[in-house]
Amino acid sequence: MDFDCDILISGGGIAGLTAATAFGSAGFSVICVDPTPPVTDADAEGADMRSTALLQPARALLEDAGLWPHLAPHAAPLQIMRIVDAGGEEATPRTTREFDAADISDAPFGWNFPNWLLRRELLARLKDLPNVDFRPGTGTTTLFTRSSEARVGLSDGSRIKTRLVAAADGRNSPMREAAGIDVRTRRYGQKALAFSVTHPIPHENASTEVHRSGGPFTLVPLPDRDGMPCSAVVWMDDGPATQTRAALDVAAFEAEATARSAHLFGPLTLASNRALWPIISQEAKRLSGERIALLAEAAHVVPPIGAQGLNMSLADLTTLLDLARKAPNQLGNAEMLEAYHSARHADIALRVRGIDLLNRASQASSPLAREARAAGLNALYALPQVRKMLMQMGLGLRR
Repeated sequence: MDFDCDILISGGGIAGLTAATAFGSAGFSVICVDPTPPVTDADAEGADMRSTALLQPARALLEDAGLWPHLAPHAAPLQIMRIVDAGGEEATPRTTREFDAADISDAPFGWNFPNWLLRRELLARLKDLPNVDFRPGTGTTTLFTRSSEARVGLSDGSRIKTRLVAAADGRNSPMREAAGIDVRTRRYGQKALAFSVTHPIPHENASTEVHRSGGPFTLVPLPDRDGMPCSAVVWMDDGPATQTRAALDVAAFEAEATARSAHLFGPLTLASNRALWPIISQEAKRLSGERIALLAEAAHVVPPIGAQGLNMSLADLTTLLDLARKAPNQLGNAEMLEAYHSARHADIALRVRGIDLLNRASQASSPLAREARAAGLNALYALPQVRKMLMQMGLGLRR
């Protein structure tokens, strides 16, 4: 039977482009489509100002796909995960606990990158892979499957016959909907602002989550900018308050951000545009259907806590790629896709629930709830074996 490609990837975000490079590097023929061309310049309109921490387990996949040499020069290592509770009467630190990667490994927890830069380097790697056809500006529109093949209609009027559809097309996935797979969604009434800042006090390779109310204020190390320490920030809070801040002039915004950071790094200076997006949790009831596998946000969405989002996506990709390599002649068949669902479903459910609980705790606004959150942090940190287990689970080294 003739196919246009082994794998059709719907979605050209970071997860979709990584999937294209990984499967392409493994020798599969790939077509990857996305209706929106990727933005690869921080100053361009529509640039994704979020950052992504790629945790330790992701590095093996990135090296195998030939991506790590492209990314390594831009990596900001994450040696320490710091949690600060500033939930007292004043917005000042009252409890600070640090989780050091040295307690469980010789390597950092991971490495942080701006999302726009990840897209740029992914596209650079794709140029080296003649068996990968990336079609920006083209989306998926229809899906027809039978046990032996899938046929996907594209927005340019063409139709692709493939052995496997990998849906990495976001939380509102067209391919997931076409396959009839339902999702469970939780809404928090929160929105997040993503931006970059410079600051006079060095971050010393520590990712810092400051908890008060509404959601965490998280600073993640980036390489220095103009000789100043630089961090990517995600600021989660109630939706109306976040929208109001997004419209503030620069000076007023910097003052509010500095206060919310508990002044840990000195005055914060805005070093990028501000991006706004809603916070939800979501998980697909199944990760596969006939000739289709769900990846990344098509399969699961979590609030940006603990660097879990893309790393869960890369775990999806690693599992699917391993199955494809073990039995390439069975690519996309029912047995392979059932194995994929079984391998990933329980871990995804556990992480979605865990991050949901952490986010609800971070929203605490009453003094009693804030005290309970601080007490819980102290109790977990005081037990060395529990602390070590939490770090290993966060990295995906233990389940």
